[in-house]
Order: sequence, then structure tokens, then C-alpha cells
Amino acid sequence: MSANSIIETKKATIQFNGLTAVDNVDFRMQAGEAVGIIGPNGAGKTTFFNLLTGLYLPTEGNILFAGRDITRVPPYKRVTLGIIRTFQLVSVFDSLPVIDNLALSTIRFGENYGSKWKFFFTDVHGEKIMKNCLDQLDVMGISDKADLMTSELSYGDKRKLEIAVALSLNPKILLLDEPFAGLSDQEITEVSVIINKVKATLSLVIIEHKISRIVDIVKRLCVMHEGRLIADGPPEQVLSDATVREVYWGKEEGLTCSV
Repeated sequence: MSANSIIETKKATIQFNGLTAVDNVDFRMQAGEAVGIIGPNGAGKTTFFNLLTGLYLPTEGNILFAGRDITRVPPYKRVTLGIIRTFQLVSVFDSLPVIDNLALSTIRFGENYGSKWKFFFTDVHGEKIMKNCLDQLDVMGISDKADLMTSELSYGDKRKLEIAVALSLNPKILLLDEPFAGLSDQEITEVSVIINKVKATLSLVIIEHKISRIVDIVKRLCVMHEGRLIADGPPEQVLSDATVREVYWGKEEGLTCSV
């Protein structure tokens, strides 16, 4: 394993009731890389994220982070290592004010967290905590909505909040699972600009069906199909690959692919 590798899988495989969802995947990325993962519905992309983040344990194979085998490390400990993700469906607390979504995660995964007792009795509105939270909301362009109830936000702003929560945890690697799903064209453009800006400070993996929206964000594109990694390389090269074109757009003669 290269000294600069941030995350790696070796023959990662997971089966559910005899169905292989991720099949013998070898994947490696360097620290500071921005990588896109694409593939048809059911290709295994989100399941692969679940392996990387510990929500699923592999049936076979290993997961390594910065040279350490984390195959059996639980999800919450992976968060403390700096492996942070978002989900296909926005995952925020509607019953809390916007800023408290960030405050709770900041405390729970902060350096000074030592017990559930400390978590429940920590001042979530302390000056240092609030500054960090407001800074991340400002990055996402929603700091003016910090005191609103999260339930009052539009879906697009909830997505921005979810990414703000992820950034507040100081990720070393950020995994975004379809961050543009459900967003308007304007919101997609806004979030794209933000992702392009923050990717300079971390390693990024992004799953997305809107291929045209990520080719300017990532310099490397991976394609999954039926649980396997079938292509890996620069976006232009990958999208010109005959197997990738067949998987996405079929075998029709003279077919041109629109991304």
C-alpha cells in the first residue's frame, strides 16, 4: 500500500442471502484525490459506501484506512478517524433548530467527548462550538437560517445542512452519496461550487447519477456494474470505454452518449 493512500479495499465482497451486492472490489485512492463512482441502479455503489463506513461488514476482503486495517472497526469509530459520509436521502433532525444539528454532532465526535454523561451535560451553545457550526453553515450559504427549525428548510437547504454537518466533523475523507438528488438546477450549481471549493482540503468520493455534474469535480471516475468495478480512470477515458457505454446506453449502432 502506498504511503499516501487514504483508503483501500482488498477483494471487498458482501453477500445478502446468496446475492452478491459487492463482488471482489479492489479500490484505492490517494490522499487529496477526488473520485467519482457511477453505475446503473443496483450496481452496488451505496453498498460499497456502507462497507467503507462500517455500516456493513464484508463477507470477504478487507478495508484499510491510512494503512490501518479497519474491517471490523464500527461506524462511530470510523467517524472519529475522519471517515465522514452523507446519505442518498437527507439525514437531519427536523425537530431541532438548524444550528443544533451541527452542535450535537460537533460535541459527540469532538476531542473532548468522553462519555454519554458529558454529552448530555455539555453546553451545546458554547462560543467555540457555535463558531465552528456557524462557519460551516456559512460555507454552505445558509448561516442566515441557523436559528430556524430544520423542518422549515427547503429540501435543497436540508441537503446543504447535511453537508455542513459532515464538514463540521473535520473529515479526512468525505463520501457524498448522490448529493444532487432532489435538487433544482440552481441548487445543484450552488452545491457543485461549494464541493469544488472544499475538496482542496480533504479526500472526496462522490456517487452521482448526474454524470455531467461531476466530471468537472473529479479527476478520476470509477464505474460499478453488478457489484464489480468495471472501469477506473480519467472521466473522458472512462466515458469512452465500450463496456461502460454498453452498460449505460446499450448496444445500438451509432449511439452517442450524453453526459
